[in-house]
This record gives sequence, structure tokens and C-alpha cells, in this order.
Amino acid sequence: MDWSIPRSAAGVVLLLGLAEASGVEPSACLAGTGLDAAELGRPDAEVSPRQELAVITNLVDAVDDPTGLGVTAGMRYQLTTYGMFGFALLSSPTLRSAIDVGLRFLDLTFVFSRITQVETSDGVELLLTAPDVPERLRRFVIERDAAAVCAIHRDLTGGPEPAVRIGFDEPADNTAYRAAFGALPDFGARETAISMANAHLDEPLPRADTHAAALAQGQCREILRSRAARSGLAGRVLDILSDDPAHPPTADAAARTLAISPRTLRHRLAAEGTSYRNLLQEMRHRLAEEMLLSGQLTVGETAQRLGYVEVSSFSQAFRRWTGAGPAEFRRSRT
Repeated sequence: MDWSIPRSAAGVVLLLGLAEASGVEPSACLAGTGLDAAELGRPDAEVSPRQELAVITNLVDAVDDPTGLGVTAGMRYQLTTYGMFGFALLSSPTLRSAIDVGLRFLDLTFVFSRITQVETSDGVELLLTAPDVPERLRRFVIERDAAAVCAIHRDLTGGPEPAVRIGFDEPADNTAYRAAFGALPDFGARETAISMANAHLDEPLPRADTHAAALAQGQCREILRSRAARSGLAGRVLDILSDDPAHPPTADAAARTLAISPRTLRHRLAAEGTSYRNLLQEMRHRLAEEMLLSGQLTVGETAQRLGYVEVSSFSQAFRRWTGAGPAEFRRSRT
């Protein structure tokens, strides 16, 4: 996921509903987030991923035993929650194609997990990790995202339920897990994973519509492009960084170009929810994907054009961004 791209406020609204059902005042979940409860109900309301994660932090801290709370949250996410993204999945011809669409437009969802698709002899596995999330929140976000994926699967196909492994210990009360996943998952696994069998991946989905799918995916691209467009000081910094990605200026040099002090640059970027370092990584991440998918450059040439002296350093950074190495990423998208 790209932490710089805003998302629909619908996810936060669902979390506030869960808070109320758990005996937590919704206002307590919004503390320190800068979010206004009255504004969140607007159809076009958006929040930053960091604001949503702050809501999750407040909720987890307010509940005596948050084990299983993520699963309960995930069951609240239905296809209609996702707007155009949900319609793009719904109109996909098969489950396999819906998975492809889902991973391509993952930044239009509410996930905090990295979701990696792995082909197996029996079908496909979706592996969920959350290395960018504080450790004490990982169980909540991974289990929420896994339960949400299974809810989408249920809406798309009507069943059978996919097999689920949970990379955490089994709680004393496993009722929510059985409800979310259709059966008790395999607890204590090495990782959290959702397995879907070949026999069901290529069956036509009930509401498949090729024309509607193409239109919906086009709309998803436009929404994502619009949300990703930077404004304010962060946008101006990105423009400076993109002028010469092989030789990006230091933060102090960028501040001089903008005619402000380095201290002012840091404070204003922090107010916009980012930093110079984050913007540099964001620029490299986006350009790296574009260069690799164009097919015109090798991995080494891409690394060089983005200012990396060693290809290995670029490969490690790219794996942090996407969960896959550059060559693997290119193969999976072409």
C-alpha cells in the first residue's frame, strides 16, 4: 500500500460503529486524528492511511482484550463499502481475474497489509503481512484484512469458503473466527494466508459483465490517479525530486529552491502527514513501477536512473515497497 494516497472515510465510519458496539465512545477513537465525526459521513469524505491507523490505535487501546476484534471488524466490509472498486470486482469474469483487479487497485481499499499472490500446485494463496504497522497493531490489521477478503469472496461467489491460516495463536473464544471464515482457521501458522483452489478460480462469476468490468476498471484508474496527485508543499517537493531522480537534491537544497528554511520544510511536510524522506521513497517507488512495466529498461538500468549505486540496494527497497523483487513484480504484471 502507498501511505501517501488518501482513502474513503467509509472504513473509519465502520470502525466507529465497531467501537460503539464494543462499548467505546466513537469520539475516543477520533482523539488526536484531526478528523471531524460530522464530516466523515459525506460520500466524498477522505482520510489519510495514518489517520485511519490512529483510529485503530485508539480502538485497540480502549478495548480490554482486543484479540479477535480485527476479525469482527473485517466482517463489516462488504463489496458495497468499496464503491467503484467493489463494482470492478463484482463485474469481473472469474475469481482469478477479480484477484488480479483487486491487487492492481489495492490502494482503493482499506488494507494495511501487504498482500502477495503466490501460485501453488492447487491454486492461489494470498499471503498477508504488515511490516509497516506497529507490532501491537499487526494482529488487528492482518486479521481485519483477511476477514474482509473472505467477505468479498463470499459476496462474489456465494462460496465455498477459502481455506485460511492465521499466523497468531488461537484465542480462548474463537466464535468470531468461525463466523468470519466459515470454519475454524488453522491457528499458529507461519503466516496468515488465504488459499483458493484451482477448481473455483476460473469458474464464471454470477454477475460477470465484460463491458461493465472494463468501465469500472477505467474509473478505478481515474480515482487512483486523482487521489495520488499531490497538492500543497508535498506536491512541489515531488516535482523537484522528479526533475532528476538519478541525482535527487538533499532536503536542505530543496528548501533553498523553495525559498524556505529546512526547519520550515520539515514542519510543513509533517503537517501534511509526510516527510522529505517519505516523498523521496514515494517518487522512487512510483517511477520504479512505471519503468519496470514499460519493458524498456532492465532492472539494473532502472536502479541507475533512480540514483541507486548498487542494484541489490534497489532490489531490497523495491521489495519493501511491494513485497516482491523487481523481476518478480515485472513477471506478475506482464
